[in-house]
Amino acid sequence: MKSILALYGSPRKRGNTSVLLERAVRGALDGGASVEEIFLRNLSISPCLEIYACRKTGRCSIQDDFDPLRDKLLSCDALMLASPIFFYSVSAHTKIFMDRCQEFWSKKYLIDQAPFGLRTPTRKALFVSAGATRGNKLFDGVLLSMRYFLDTLDMELWKSLLYRGLDGPSDVLEHPEYMEEAYRTGKELAGAI
Repeated sequence: MKSILALYGSPRKRGNTSVLLERAVRGALDGGASVEEIFLRNLSISPCLEIYACRKTGRCSIQDDFDPLRDKLLSCDALMLASPIFFYSVSAHTKIFMDRCQEFWSKKYLIDQAPFGLRTPTRKALFVSAGATRGNKLFDGVLLSMRYFLDTLDMELWKSLLYRGLDGPSDVLEHPEYMEEAYRTGKELAGAI
């Protein structure tokens, strides 16, 4: 059975991105995938401290709740990652997690000396995000960050579900079409891996 790792990056327990990711997870399960859900806000993960042990060993020397995520990230067939937009970027929980993945970048590019941009991604990722404003460039920066981050994991940004104008904790519930799209996309991801 194909495995998907679903990471909830919202600090809000039942926020818009969390509700959307729940629907995508339901779709993936109904599509035949196994899904492990992890709430980043419940983990104690230090930010990257630029110790640079990863440049020598390919592993971060900080021991915390990132350690169990490491193997899950490497072994899953696909990733679902959800984060609200804060100042045109991901939440602090999500950013800390992403920065700790520097060890994968160091292993791939410094230790294994993989050529930049020449590897074909072997896995897929779905990014789910919501922001309060309706600006045209609301997701530009975060999508660029996602692509570079996912490259480190040999994943392609398969699809993004991006929603504007959602701020209050239950705003997404007023948009059943968003919920249906999330479910359908989760099911499609299960079929694509």
